[in-house]
Amino acid sequence: MARRGVAWETVQTESTSCIGIFIERVHILRELNVPMTSDPAELLRQNALSVTAQRLAVLRAVSARPHGTADTIAEDVRAEIGVVSKQAVYNALGTLVEKGLIRRIQPAGSPALYEDRVGDNHHHVICRSCGKTGDIDCAVGESPCLTAAVGIGAGAGFQIDEAEVIYWGTCPACLAAKPGN
Repeated sequence: MARRGVAWETVQTESTSCIGIFIERVHILRELNVPMTSDPAELLRQNALSVTAQRLAVLRAVSARPHGTADTIAEDVRAEIGVVSKQAVYNALGTLVEKGLIRRIQPAGSPALYEDRVGDNHHHVICRSCGKTGDIDCAVGESPCLTAAVGIGAGAGFQIDEAEVIYWGTCPACLAAKPGN
């Protein structure tokens, strides 16, 4: 569960499971040599990016609202820094994705979603009813975790470095709300 740009102080520690998740993330970050900084400005500098109010606010918004759309992120950025164009938010998102500081996922038939959990080749689950999106760890073993038959057909010669999988279903809340439950 490697994450760059995480405000570590925001990790909840009310339960031992949250503490366990935090410790697991620290170990994975050390293995991947991902810099652990809670300072978004330092994260930008480490990646040779200018520190701007828009980039800082976008990093914080993505961290606070994983799987947010550009529109919801723009709302959060405006709430933090005031007037900012949607284009400035899109530009910041694009730059942060390009540098690998955040990840963009594009579920079929849905707007792009952004998260700051990067570098671990995890997958996603999306509720068909309400659109709730969650993270699922790699399906099997090491990344790219799904062994493709690349030696034949259209996949011949490809070197696979990532598998992007989206599971679709119904979340527990929507299941509970269905008649008869």
